[in-house]
Amino acid sequence: MTFRPVLDHALDLLRAGNARFVAGTPQHEPYGPRIAALAAGQHPFAIVLGCSDSRVPVETIFDQVPGKVFVVRVAGNFVNDDNLGSIEYAVDVLKARLVVVLGHSNCGAVSAALAFVRDGTVQRSRIQGIVEAVAPAVRATRDLPGDWLINAVERNVALNVQALIRGSPIIAELVEAGEVEVIGGIYNVGTGVVAFA
Repeated sequence: MTFRPVLDHALDLLRAGNARFVAGTPQHEPYGPRIAALAAGQHPFAIVLGCSDSRVPVETIFDQVPGKVFVVRVAGNFVNDDNLGSIEYAVDVLKARLVVVLGHSNCGAVSAALAFVRDGTVQRSRIQGIVEAVAPAVRATRDLPGDWLINAVERNVALNVQALIRGSPIIAELVEAGEVEVIGGIYNVGTGVVAFA
């Protein structure tokens, strides 16, 4: 059995929803009437590991109603044990087949990591742990041409796409079988457009 049509359909749904969001023409009615219907269970078609940034409300930017996208958020959209377990659950139990690592322009976590790598700026308390999780992407892009922040945001997404597959036997097995796809995307906070890698 080939899963390519299922994977393509999931990505098409996200692309179409993002286009509606950007155009200001969302098609979904309010959530209230759906509460009872969703009480019995969820059937997400996609998983998004996104940043906690309040400007990036995942269901909204993809014009999807609750129950359709399994969202995991952490500042800097990086993989750790807790969010990897959540993503494995969504893949293994809920059978979502598309995983998107979603970064965004002007990311505060990546900016803080850049300040840490460039200037030695250390954040208070546990915020520094987030900075250190994102710092490898900043270090990897230090000498690249172009804007360092933009390059680091893109590299952070790419590194975490790889980390999802390397860090999870469940995800790796399903990717190898062609049943799950893990991709990256960047949300532009100025335009609302998501560019998928």
